[in-house]
Amino acid sequence: MGKHKVGQLPRVAICRDTGGRRRILRRRGDSNTGLQSQFTAETGLGSRQPVSEARRLSRDARCYRGCRWLSAAVSVCDAEFVGGKGKQPSMGGRCRESWYERFLQPCLVELLGSALFIFIGCLSVIENGPDTGLLQPALAHGLALGLIIATLGNISGGHFNPAVSLAAMLIRGLNLVMLLPYWISQLCGGLIGAALAKAVSPEDRFWNASGAAFVTVQEPGQVGGAVVVELILTTLLALAVCMGAINEKTQGPLAPFSIGFAVTVDILAGGAVSGACMNPARAFGPAVVANHWDFHWIYWLGPLLGSLLVGVLIRFIIGDGKTRLIFKGR
Repeated sequence: MGKHKVGQLPRVAICRDTGGRRRILRRRGDSNTGLQSQFTAETGLGSRQPVSEARRLSRDARCYRGCRWLSAAVSVCDAEFVGGKGKQPSMGGRCRESWYERFLQPCLVELLGSALFIFIGCLSVIENGPDTGLLQPALAHGLALGLIIATLGNISGGHFNPAVSLAAMLIRGLNLVMLLPYWISQLCGGLIGAALAKAVSPEDRFWNASGAAFVTVQEPGQVGGAVVVELILTTLLALAVCMGAINEKTQGPLAPFSIGFAVTVDILAGGAVSGACMNPARAFGPAVVANHWDFHWIYWLGPLLGSLLVGVLIRFIIGDGKTRLIFKGR
């Protein structure tokens, strides 16, 4: 990080704000009593601005995935500090991302990933033989999701599921303004995937499988159990995503495969009770293509309740210090 004492803020931090303008923050004095007494701000032309402006610029520098001010040493974007002198962030720095990479590209990736996942999932149900039972859909859904997350997850977060996006937003893994665009992208991807599955499937098999729509619940007496099962199964899936890929204390490189395994286990365990949807986009696409809407609301209510439960668990109980809302003391 540079040649300064541990716990002492560096003298110069160079970053670019959200408008792409160069900003320089300089530390005043040698004390570490806080940002307000530490920094003045300069533009690229060198004109000094008041301390309140420095604080605003530090907030502006936090872009889509978050440039953070660290307590031990300030690190803005990918600024480097060598001998107390700031080095301009590299062209690959996260704050240099264009609006396309920050906003549009993640939505397009969510659409693409959802379409691929739901196409494979629907096709596995339509082509499922009588002897394989739940095994073929479980493996196809789980393996496909893990592979797609491993391939595309670094761009959008790899949600491909409105319930997962809601849980990620609740634990600050997704900006609130991106939630609705993600949902729209995922639902459109579900439509595309289901339509492609219909296009490549023999007509008799497609209709025999109800277009891969969820038909497990046939009567009102099954509704309560189906909602509870969807809630629990989605809780396991959302926990795998949020704790394995977002929560800093527990995230790891095997998260895509853990998420895929969670889907496989959920389908094997709950497929006979509710269909093990866990994903409103997975239910929505086939419902539109096959025009099957019986008890469709179950596959929205159960997963969304599960994601809300995961948000509460992580924000209040099992999240790391940055995410948890209570018991944050040292």
